[in-house]
Amino acid sequence: MAIPLHPGPLVTTDLDADDPIPEGFVLVDVRSEDEWDAGHAPGAVHIPVDELADRIEDVPDSDVILICRLGRRSAHAAQILAEHGIEAWVLTDGMAAWQSNGLPLVSSDGDIPTIA
Repeated sequence: MAIPLHPGPLVTTDLDADDPIPEGFVLVDVRSEDEWDAGHAPGAVHIPVDELADRIEDVPDSDVILICRLGRRSAHAAQILAEHGIEAWVLTDGMAAWQSNGLPLVSSDGDIPTIA
């Protein structure tokens, strides 16, 4: 895995398909509840971007990788975190790239996971 030295953009090809979230990092999914329920990365933490500023204390105290569907909400979430002194990596192309690169997915209801 080739994570840049400073937080910023990160692409799914930087992640190991067998163990996509490196030790010491946490994946924070900022998509809506419906998107999360349909399919998300195992072990991710769910904090929708519209709740992030009010739930800043829920952001794990570790290196953060942000993910949404395509990357725009993650970039916005990174700005919110930066305003609170938290740096984060943004997974470019988000869950769409996650799925297309064969990285693991789970759904909240046990159905076949999809990226909504």
